[in-house]
Amino acid sequence: MIHRVPAAVIFDFDGVILDSETPEYESHRQVSEMFGVPLELGEYLGHVGLYHVDHETQWFMRLRDRSPNPPDRPTFDAEKRRIFNDLVPREPMRGILDLLDALAAVGVPMAIASTSTSRWVVPASERLGIRVRFATVVTGDDVARRKPAPDVYLEAARRLGVDPARSIAVEDSAPGITSARAAGLKTVAIPHWLTEGHDLSAADLRVAHAGELTVARLARLLIA
Repeated sequence: MIHRVPAAVIFDFDGVILDSETPEYESHRQVSEMFGVPLELGEYLGHVGLYHVDHETQWFMRLRDRSPNPPDRPTFDAEKRRIFNDLVPREPMRGILDLLDALAAVGVPMAIASTSTSRWVVPASERLGIRVRFATVVTGDDVARRKPAPDVYLEAARRLGVDPARSIAVEDSAPGITSARAAGLKTVAIPHWLTEGHDLSAADLRVAHAGELTVARLARLLIA
């Protein structure tokens, strides 16, 4: 029997709701190799879970400086976008839909708190058919500081009108866990294959996929 349900459950988007992390990596890797510059996985991993406004410019300059036949910026952007769009899944990640259904059934409000841009997260969630399930979507465009700062989670909790200390964040990366904990939320880590090497030990619970989560299991995280 559940004696207490979370005030809210707030989800990261990339790597938690949608596996956009794999096509993002693959698009960078394939474009780099297309122009003669191998992209080692280790070099890429340090960027996962973070976002900078000049992120793509940094990758383009890396390729431009190392390639024997570098592309111009429009070509780089177009090729990367083509590969990403070919690879990005059309369905949410394992267990997400069932978890959203279970939370909705007991009246737990839900939000997305992503460090990515609104122009990506909002249309992507709409294409998956799940945007309407979330009371609000907070992105890096809506706050002064992106993850690992707590801003997106604090803003999501504010919009929902809930106490962060009675809310739960679902994340896949170390910057995300740091962000949610700094905002005062309990945290669940679902490592993506690109983030399984992150230090996720600060999470209150770690699972392999969202299908391992139930409302009761989340509620137990709030019992001191």
